[in-house]
Amino acid sequence: MKENIHPKFHKTVATCACGAEYEVGSSKDNIRVDICSACHPLFTGKQKLLDAEGRVQKFQKKYAGVKAKKAKPQTKRRTLAKKKAAHTKK
Repeated sequence: MKENIHPKFHKTVATCACGAEYEVGSSKDNIRVDICSACHPLFTGKQKLLDAEGRVQKFQKKYAGVKAKKAKPQTKRRTLAKKKAAHTKK
């Protein structure tokens, strides 16, 4: 195995937005997460809406001028192939 190519692995603290802190092993220092087992709805049984960074607004701003593509009409070749496939299945 090659030497000096692997990152340093050490104990660090993972901090959640709710304030919970966990000691974990990682190659990064001071990890910050949005949600953890202490505040996740699956574990707590409480529904909670998180939109702290305005994700919905970011998405709407990003795709404001984009129009949806129209579906291509089927060609005769595709239609005939589908009919033939349906007929052979019977």
